[in-house]
Amino acid sequence: MEKLPQMTAAELKDRIKDGHYMLFFSADWCPDCNFIKPVMPEIEAEYPQYHFLLVDRDENIDLAGELGVMGIPSFIAYDHGNEVGRFVNGDRKTRQEVETFIDTVA
Repeated sequence: MEKLPQMTAAELKDRIKDGHYMLFFSADWCPDCNFIKPVMPEIEAEYPQYHFLLVDRDENIDLAGELGVMGIPSFIAYDHGNEVGRFVNGDRKTRQEVETFIDTVA
């Protein structure tokens, strides 16, 4: 999974304008994020149509705010720069919940 550098919402929009992207908002200190991180490579392998981007919420606090991401871990799906779904809250997420979300937007 590629780690997204610090950027604005406009820069992100330009970065993801072509293709299908899944943003994974996380932070090192977040226990719920650390709960789902170990299975993310497997989830990523199951959905090769998506480019998964890891967004460190602390490094991208302005971007998270611009996108309305107030809780982590959170996921936002994009299709050619357009948001097509979000799983955004501060609750712990299981592998099944993440896969169910992706299935609804895939």
